[in-house]
Amino acid sequence: MKNKYLLGSLTSALALSLTVGAAQAQVSPQQAQKLGNELTCLGGNAAGNADGTIPPFTGEWLGKLPGVSSYTPHVGQHPVNPFAGDTPRLVITGANWQEHAEHLTEGQRAMFERYPQSYEIPVYDGKRIFRYPDEVCDIAKLNAVDARLIDNGLGFTGYKGAVPFPIPDGSDQALKVLANHNFPYRAYTEVMEKRDIAEVSASGTITWGQTRYLGLNVVTEPSELGEPMEGVMAYANTKTLLPTRDKGSTSVSSEPVNFTDDRLAWNYNPGTRRVRQLPEYGFDTPAAGTGGKITIDQDRLMNGAPIRYNWSLKGKQEIYVPINTYRLHGEDVSYDTLLQPDHPNPDFMRYELRRVWVLEGNLKSDYRHKYGKRVLYIDEDSWHGLMADYYDTRGELVQHGYVNYYYLPDVESFHAGTSFYQDLSSGGYVAYNLFQDLDKGPILNRGQLTPDMFTPASLRANSF
Repeated sequence: MKNKYLLGSLTSALALSLTVGAAQAQVSPQQAQKLGNELTCLGGNAAGNADGTIPPFTGEWLGKLPGVSSYTPHVGQHPVNPFAGDTPRLVITGANWQEHAEHLTEGQRAMFERYPQSYEIPVYDGKRIFRYPDEVCDIAKLNAVDARLIDNGLGFTGYKGAVPFPIPDGSDQALKVLANHNFPYRAYTEVMEKRDIAEVSASGTITWGQTRYLGLNVVTEPSELGEPMEGVMAYANTKTLLPTRDKGSTSVSSEPVNFTDDRLAWNYNPGTRRVRQLPEYGFDTPAAGTGGKITIDQDRLMNGAPIRYNWSLKGKQEIYVPINTYRLHGEDVSYDTLLQPDHPNPDFMRYELRRVWVLEGNLKSDYRHKYGKRVLYIDEDSWHGLMADYYDTRGELVQHGYVNYYYLPDVESFHAGTSFYQDLSSGGYVAYNLFQDLDKGPILNRGQLTPDMFTPASLRANSF
């Protein structure tokens, strides 16, 4: 660790918390010691399931991929598939999906009912072989005994660099799980010189969007690891390249750690050559380049302040989820073969049976949003939301979303790749964060991004 919270300091602080602070601990000292033992260091159950379809966690790989020697980190190389020789152990189809319904979400079941002839879920043997850096595990253990929700769940105390509640417990468990989803360990800088967005209509016609994206995730920046959780969570800059009518429109935003503070955002309009602060940014504001089919708070399935919903936890379930999705993101994948009518080509997908936290949000009566209910499926090992089902304000299921994650040496953690949002009302879907047909993928943890690159002044100066 590159700051005052060196390994020894964290160990000493944890020992102090376990001795003099036990009465006020978030979890008991005995529970905290389970991390890295019967629990993974971030709180997942280390054991597999009874019938062996979920393997035990091994974590033998850190910052490397098995059998891969030709990967160059921090340059935007497309992922190399370490599991290229794997074949599905099961393919769920329109003919057999009801036999596996207990491991499917309502959105997945709706997809089989709508597209019985073409929709498939290829299921592979599970891989729980990747682990997180030791300093992240140390911070997670410290957070387990020290972190607290504050301000009615809109903020929390603790330390940067790991999820705040690796053992979520108590009456506020749902908000703790959501906080973990919002603050996982992930890349601290991300540059996508281009990322494509495809709006695929029910007839198969594609309308293209394209943006350039810069992101600085402050809470996982190396110099910030172990520092108190305060200030700004993340900065983002999104410039629209397509459609042509919106070309050059650029927004910058800053995300607070504590959501009692507002998310701040400014937009540069090339038509007027003016920069203005956006009165509200987030929630159901349409995401750039998506034709209004995705809201800003659907990036990574749910982001931003939780204030508009009442959140409840439905426990853990064993669900078929997309994970270790290297095949989908390979440089040999073309949009022509991937983006089929109705849904993306199942041949490129990879699903595994995983234990996930099921988190439900219901819109409060005094707030507005496009979605009246959203159900998130959050991976117990990484705390990333892998899938979500969205319902309108009448209670009708209208969208099924899924993010395809894979582990990368660049970040020593899982990274959010291409996501798909299936329209269950009128058909079609949006493919978001595409880069398969581009020269470069995401450039991760290269650094070189600073907060002053995400200000109104930077927009006015057109500095990048």
